[in-house]
Amino acid sequence: MVKANGTIQFTEKPSISSTGVTVGPMEKDSPFASAFDEILLVEKEKNESYEEANTRFIEKACAITVKKGHEKMENIDVFIGGDLINQLSPTNFAARKLNIPYLGVFSACASSVESLIIGSLLLESGKASSILAGASSHHPAVERQFRYPLEYGAQKPKTAQWTVTAAGFALLQKQVKNAPIITHGTIGRVVDGKQTNPFHMGAAMAPAARDTIERHLTNTNSKMSDFDVIMTGDLGKIGLNILKDMFTDEDCHVILQDAGAQFYGEDTFFNAGASGAGCSAAVFLSHIYNQLQNGTFKRVLLVATGALLSPLTFQQGETIPCIAHAIECRMEKRN
Repeated sequence: MVKANGTIQFTEKPSISSTGVTVGPMEKDSPFASAFDEILLVEKEKNESYEEANTRFIEKACAITVKKGHEKMENIDVFIGGDLINQLSPTNFAARKLNIPYLGVFSACASSVESLIIGSLLLESGKASSILAGASSHHPAVERQFRYPLEYGAQKPKTAQWTVTAAGFALLQKQVKNAPIITHGTIGRVVDGKQTNPFHMGAAMAPAARDTIERHLTNTNSKMSDFDVIMTGDLGKIGLNILKDMFTDEDCHVILQDAGAQFYGEDTFFNAGASGAGCSAAVFLSHIYNQLQNGTFKRVLLVATGALLSPLTFQQGETIPCIAHAIECRMEKRN
């Protein structure tokens, strides 16, 4: 049932029965590295282009997810995915090989959670029983499209973030024993904080994250302290601090965390931290998933944030509208 202001309660409580995360070479030093399934040491991975390599990362993550779920690819009903490249071409080409009924989604870096919400809705409707959902990003490909080719050697300000090379996917099914479940989802609204700087995504996306978190808490009659963690996708270190300043709840300083702020640790080479559709997908579907499975976390809110700009709209002087989608996950033991 969809409540007021976009929150959905999933009565069937779809299970995240398995996950798969592949990352690139710069991600091997992440504090989350031990939770990743495969670290590929070459970003191009013997492919003709970075965009083609992005496709391979998706294919590998999907294969890992299905294998860990003790399933076969031909038994998957729907494949839902997104990335940051024009027309979702890496995900489209991965879907061509997977040969599964396919829904391509785009909410920029919020695509990971958007895909999980759509997958959960399909399970809720009874129209599907096994769904592969997730998102990806690829650093050199995304930099070339949205900013400058790496060969250009452009210098970035301290507010900039590093696009993660990663793909993260989940297998959603019904009634799986000892698997985290998705109890609620909150669909984001487009929020425009009137930011225009493409090198300060944290400031642009923070208002959308606040809007979604506030609506989710209100619609589920919850408060921040009810959660072990509320983790946003890729606000980065600066954006996370901006978000915390938007709340008066003192619990926000402990409960609110950000995958992008933590992804590369304290290494200043990455400026304000990480970003990209693969950032939230990789952290949510590895570290957070494991923490739910082992009982460290009992209840979490995952909020993926996305900047809905394009290279064209930026050149036309448009502001940067943003969105944030959320899912609430719990660990529920089933007999």
